[in-house]
Amino acid sequence: MRTTLSIDDDVAALLKKEIRRSGASLKTTVNRILRLGLTAAKHEQPLEPFVVTPFDLSLPPGLNHDNIEELLDALEGPARR
Repeated sequence: MRTTLSIDDDVAALLKKEIRRSGASLKTTVNRILRLGLTAAKHEQPLEPFVVTPFDLSLPPGLNHDNIEELLDALEGPARR
């Protein structure tokens, strides 16, 4: 099949680099890279969902997370600044 394809500059630079490395023609290199990319997409394994395990901070009585400045003063002292 013959077609015209517009390639982004960064992709063209990578293709040129691969052509120099392999010594293959543009046509051979593009076909090989496309084949690799298209077959890899078929074999992708779904990722396991990322699970966050909550952790209870157990603040001392009278302290809460609503006012961070007040919390830092209580825990680290006013000299922290």
